Amino acid sequence: MSTTNTPATSASTTPPTTTTTASTPPRRGSLRASGALWGWRTVDLLTVTFLAVAFGVAYWGYDAFYNSPFIAGLSFGFQPLWGLFAGPWFIAGVVGGLVIRRPGAALFCEFVAALVAMLIGNTYGASGLLSGLLQGLGAEVAFLVLGYGGFGLLAAALAGGLAAPLEAVYEWFTWTKDWSFPWKLAYGGIMVVSGVVIAGVGGWLLTRALAVAGGLGAFPAGQEVRERGAV
Repeated sequence: MSTTNTPATSASTTPPTTTTTASTPPRRGSLRASGALWGWRTVDLLTVTFLAVAFGVAYWGYDAFYNSPFIAGLSFGFQPLWGLFAGPWFIAGVVGGLVIRRPGAALFCEFVAALVAMLIGNTYGASGLLSGLLQGLGAEVAFLVLGYGGFGLLAAALAGGLAAPLEAVYEWFTWTKDWSFPWKLAYGGIMVVSGVVIAGVGGWLLTRALAVAGGLGAFPAGQEVRERGAV
């Protein structure tokens, strides 16, 4: 009886697995408000009210400059140039919308800011409330068109620009009713440019600065800053 020797089987060697950690690419687009879009939180209401009051005080201070002989002198000979200085009046709605990111935030912030300025004692009295309503509606439309999902620089510029037309038309029948129609159109166009640059771009920069400083940690703008810092 013959025996055959079975060769020993060598242990199979498993190649070492290398773990590669892929860096997460930065997220594109804006963060939406957390939870249900219409589900305002207590912190949302408190923050937008605080912003509105702060802007209302700022509006009251800006009122003196806006109606000063300095501005009148700059627009002498072509009064529609006064629209260049209209942009700051729209910034509350832009910032309120960029921070809270819920329906009604832009309108609420702009209107309450106008209310605060009136209560302190501005030049326009109760008519300033209507201006605040119209300007806030314009900014709100911009965020509505974007489905309350875009809050970048272009969205801010759109909100600042759209805050101007309704206000310009209102002033056609009040403060500028004696102007020629070409002047009224020019005034409206200049107001839109001022809204885009000052309220839109300026409001976006202000919101970003607040987020970087840590003042918006409970909001999407603050989370976006944290994500950028983590990349």
